[in-house]
Amino acid sequence: MELKLQNGDYVSDGAAGLRRVEGAEALLQRVLFRLTARRAAFPFWETLGSRLWQLGTIPPAGRLPAARQYVAEALAEEPVSVEHVTLTEQGSRGFLTVELRYGSTPLSVTVEVP
Repeated sequence: MELKLQNGDYVSDGAAGLRRVEGAEALLQRVLFRLTARRAAFPFWETLGSRLWQLGTIPPAGRLPAARQYVAEALAEEPVSVEHVTLTEQGSRGFLTVELRYGSTPLSVTVEVP
């Protein structure tokens, strides 16, 4: 079991403790953290995080292949397989949707990218 995070803060269980998550919910929480944290920002865990923050510096034609590579790097230590990566742009905002498989369970996450 892991502690539940929401917007970077731990979530109260309504009593005197903190809410916990497990299974697919805990996995999705870790996946989101790995995709949004900057890779190498943690000195004692250099493989944690992704390089997705660099997508804005890559020419548009190269962003999707780079996004696929960055997602694979970020999630290499998790028990998931990356099935599909989609990058959509709306004005100056980009959204990355990652479809995963956790055993026989399909999962999907979307994160905003530069």
